[in-house]
Amino acid sequence: MAAYGRPTLRDIFDEAPTPHIAHPPRTHHRDFYVATDGSYRGAGDGTGTGPDGGLGVVIETRDGERVARLSVANRAPDNNVAEYRALHLGLDVLSARSPDGATVGVLIDHDDLAGNVNATVLSGQDPDLEPTHEVDVPRATGLHWRGIRSRIRDFAELRAARIRSGRNPAHPLANAPHEYGHVNGEPDRCVLPDSPSTSRDDRYPPPSRADRGAGD
Repeated sequence: MAAYGRPTLRDIFDEAPTPHIAHPPRTHHRDFYVATDGSYRGAGDGTGTGPDGGLGVVIETRDGERVARLSVANRAPDNNVAEYRALHLGLDVLSARSPDGATVGVLIDHDDLAGNVNATVLSGQDPDLEPTHEVDVPRATGLHWRGIRSRIRDFAELRAARIRSGRNPAHPLANAPHEYGHVNGEPDRCVLPDSPSTSRDDRYPPPSRADRGAGD
């Protein structure tokens, strides 16, 4: 259960823009939400006690139930690659713990990665659609972008929201794996949302958007 007073990933997702994809009210009916972050700290010894960076992942159902948290030391050549590795890790874990046909909201504090994910989703939905965003992936990401695209195809629906680092619950997990490594010992969970996501009504916006003006 989500801690009292702490916004769930669903709440953060509903408040955030989703680059290149319209944000209709029904987006708050995602089955699962995954927040990821990657950090870069320069050369380290790979133990997580030195200046190594890390990968952080938080996964919840739309009801705020925690599915997984990860805080893993990682040595990436730069911050961009770390962000791609973190998302690949998060989607791998969610794919293994979610049922077929799950819908997913992704929360990322990396503008280009969020744009690339949503552009890939759009092109997959309609290959003839003229792209509004050219996908440009750092070469050093290696096979991680291919893995991300494969995982995107695993889910019935997926879209990425761009959030601030300060609102990303995966941020501290990525930046201090030597402090948060204990979360990796949490028991594996495969938690399903309380109610099916097929009962959607697009006529009414979620509470987070109901009181906004037309210009917001």
